[in-house]
Amino acid sequence: MRRQARRQNRVERRRLNSTVASGYVGILTVELHFPENGSLKGKRRHVKSAKAQLQGRFGASVAEVDHHDLWQRSTLAVACTTREHSELQELLAAVVRYLGSQEWELLRADREVVVPGER
Repeated sequence: MRRQARRQNRVERRRLNSTVASGYVGILTVELHFPENGSLKGKRRHVKSAKAQLQGRFGASVAEVDHHDLWQRSTLAVACTTREHSELQELLAAVVRYLGSQEWELLRADREVVVPGER
């Protein structure tokens, strides 16, 4: 009897978990240009500042993913999660607006939205 009750509980939990929305993940790949920069040390200062601001303002995870050895360019990957698709679109748009309003140039911003569990 206990075994059957545990099995029913497991089946019920699986059914509930499969019907609950899991949210959305937004991945933004941005390319930044630092025209006034003259060294890797200066670039590091800009990238570190951008990462801290994006993490603090938007709760984003940020990583430099390309152009590590160039003084005036950097490519960052920015990841954000939300429960609603429209909320994610607004958040990604705010990130792009923020990056475009800084002392560096925003050369490119590519968006991708991922729904966990979908293939």
